Amino acid sequence: MTRHSEFVEFVLELLAPIGAVRARAMFGGFGIYRGDSFFAIIVEDKLYFKTDHVTRGEFTVRGLSPFTYTARGKSISMQYYEAPPEVFEEAEAMQYWAQQAVGAAIRAKSGKKLPARPSKRRPK
Repeated sequence: MTRHSEFVEFVLELLAPIGAVRARAMFGGFGIYRGDSFFAIIVEDKLYFKTDHVTRGEFTVRGLSPFTYTARGKSISMQYYEAPPEVFEEAEAMQYWAQQAVGAAIRAKSGKKLPARPSKRRPK
């Protein structure tokens, strides 16, 4: 069994209401899964949620940044964006943003490209 950091355990507790979630060590961080949907990553005690063309706008309009890393001298951005700060203080916010990320992961896996649309009303 992989040993998780306190932050990973904290995030898993916060995510518990959306269903059985688990963390898997990968590339110096952790992948977060619900079932077989890989919907978030934790790197250096920062949580990032999976995005796509449907959900990315909600992150960018708030000034949240994508996860980036450097490989062979190039900066590479992934489709995972910083979690909004309120997810760590408000259960409704965590559930809302996590569900959006799970949806993006499911769409990515199915290969379906849905038109961008406003998502359900998010908690304040």
